[in-house]
Amino acid sequence: MSNPIRLVIFGRQGAGKGTQCVRLVETFGVIHVSTGDVLRGAVAAGTELGLKAKAIMDAGDLVSDDIMNGIVRERLAEQDIVENGVVLDGYPRTTAQAEALAMVLGDDGLHAAIDLDVPVEEVTERMKARGRADDTEEGIRRRLELYEQETRPVLNWFAARDLLVTVDGLAEEAVVTERLLSTVRSLVES
Repeated sequence: MSNPIRLVIFGRQGAGKGTQCVRLVETFGVIHVSTGDVLRGAVAAGTELGLKAKAIMDAGDLVSDDIMNGIVRERLAEQDIVENGVVLDGYPRTTAQAEALAMVLGDDGLHAAIDLDVPVEEVTERMKARGRADDTEEGIRRRLELYEQETRPVLNWFAARDLLVTVDGLAEEAVVTERLLSTVRSLVES
């Protein structure tokens, strides 16, 4: 592929992002990069930024935009992504990170930011059904509020640049997959 697929995927907790990212990888051969994986990879590789991130995380603090941007920039330059494309999951989390991503990828560097949209009531029920210890009513509500506060400005940033595409995630898994794959195919072909 001359211009590998480059996507960002968003969605509330419980929206099925992880499952749908697997489908994107299987169908298009893109590399799925989650923020946690990138951080762990940089720490394990002992890169300068990875060591800085480790010190911050060990202190119980959040990794800054500058360090996160640097780690993602390094990962995006690796051969597997250059050749196969990428779906970023969990990055960018701030508008500053979105701007840094745009600078790294350049104009026309990102096909789209996809918002896998599932209503709050539905993701709440899905998370309750998982039965994880932290999936209490209060914990779920807090995480969803935080997602809204932190992610909405980033979604708006992509929307302002005509890069945001919303995919209805309220359906059976296979139906959502077909919607997502169809959306990605139309983005790549246009």
